[in-house]
Amino acid sequence: MEQKTVLITGAARGIGAAAARTFAAAGYAVAIHYHTSESEALALADTLTAAGHTVMTVQADLSDPEQVRQMVDNVLDNFCQLDILICNAGIAQQKLFGDLTDQDWRRMFGVNVDGVFYTIRAALPHFI
Repeated sequence: MEQKTVLITGAARGIGAAAARTFAAAGYAVAIHYHTSESEALALADTLTAAGHTVMTVQADLSDPEQVRQMVDNVLDNFCQLDILICNAGIAQQKLFGDLTDQDWRRMFGVNVDGVFYTIRAALPHFI
């Protein structure tokens, strides 16, 4: 049976890392996405690789549609397929709502909303 592939955004830490470990243990090839948490992503990849799992890391700013497209292309170049996409990445501002700047708001929307759209849009042709 062919190994299935999953791309998990925001997989360097927290829930995304737990999902990466779970999918790897279930036999999936796992693409671990990160934006700024490179050391955590590489450490997770090293741990999973040492346990015999197939993994790769991919860096992208999800608020940038070109970086997202390149991320999906990179996964496909390495694994030749994409079976599951988990849009886990998200950011929050540790501020009171009234203290958020327009820039804070745009950054949150850029990752949490636009990033999901860009990621699904880049992956969708490979699912159809």
